Amino acid sequence: MSKTIRVVITGAAGQIGYSLIPMVANGQVFGPDVVVDLRLLEIPQGLPMLEGVRMELLDCAFDTVNEIVCTTDPKEAFQDADVAFLVGGFPRRPGMLRKDLIQINTKIFLSMGQAIEAVASKHIKVLVVANPANTNALVTLKQCTSISSKNFCAMTRLDYNRASAQVALKVGTSVKNVKNVIIWGNHSASQYPDPTTDGYVVNADGTKSSLSSVLTDEDWLRNEFMATVQQRGKAVMEARGKSSALSAANAAADCVRTWIVTGTQPGETVAMGVYNDQGYYGVEKDIVFSFPCECKDGEWSVKTGMDIHTFGQEKIKASETELLEERSAAMEILNGASAEEGSKK
Repeated sequence: MSKTIRVVITGAAGQIGYSLIPMVANGQVFGPDVVVDLRLLEIPQGLPMLEGVRMELLDCAFDTVNEIVCTTDPKEAFQDADVAFLVGGFPRRPGMLRKDLIQINTKIFLSMGQAIEAVASKHIKVLVVANPANTNALVTLKQCTSISSKNFCAMTRLDYNRASAQVALKVGTSVKNVKNVIIWGNHSASQYPDPTTDGYVVNADGTKSSLSSVLTDEDWLRNEFMATVQQRGKAVMEARGKSSALSAANAAADCVRTWIVTGTQPGETVAMGVYNDQGYYGVEKDIVFSFPCECKDGEWSVKTGMDIHTFGQEKIKASETELLEERSAAMEILNGASAEEGSKK
């Protein structure tokens, strides 16, 4: 074992956390030569269940786990942390307005960001999983003035995985052969899953065929495919009676492994919700937006220079509009918090 890293998982006793923890603990994410110190954060009423998770972790006897700390204190959890999976958030209840959900979660991720800024490593990498993931990530990074905005990501890898799998089924190949599907925008029903702008499939003889030449059924692309990817979480909920957990945890593991450990292969991209400080593809700055990203040496960069047809531009604009509305709802809380803090000084 050559390295030890401190990893935080919030909402650790929840469904996604329960699925994610063994992936982090067994070397699947960071590799078999990296030891992890686990910091598992829960709300007070979740602590008894978290203790059961800790017992199971011990019983798994993973040789890549050094220390397990269960806590309800964000500052204890994030102390000197190297990586954080922000899984815990307030779920949407029946009849709840989206704005209400955003504002409740803004308060949660305001506190997460403040704790990260106060005590975490300044090189920490933070993946936000809890919904609304893009805006929760924006709220978090806004609190972290001493940490680069490039160290934060919202998880659209789940949408990327979903879209890639649907394309593989349509084409009749293994999902490992489907490359460069793009997810534009928000991790919500407004996202634009786009397999044809830059996507390709690796053929049996090793040659590549563009997905624009393979997927010629425009009706399928704009209707069945798009609706399936956009509404997949709802469909899983209806079928399973519970929200996506295994696939979400797997996507979180995929995202962090690609971002921090392996990078992307030359010519390949993955979907990441990243802070748009450059106005990529004409999208308004200062929101977290999913773009096609290349990863190398622990850093991401947006692949630029692609031409997007009119239909795609319209879909990207619709997701941008939703994210601006979410940002506005979150800023009501953030501005109120800033005013309250100012009055105390």
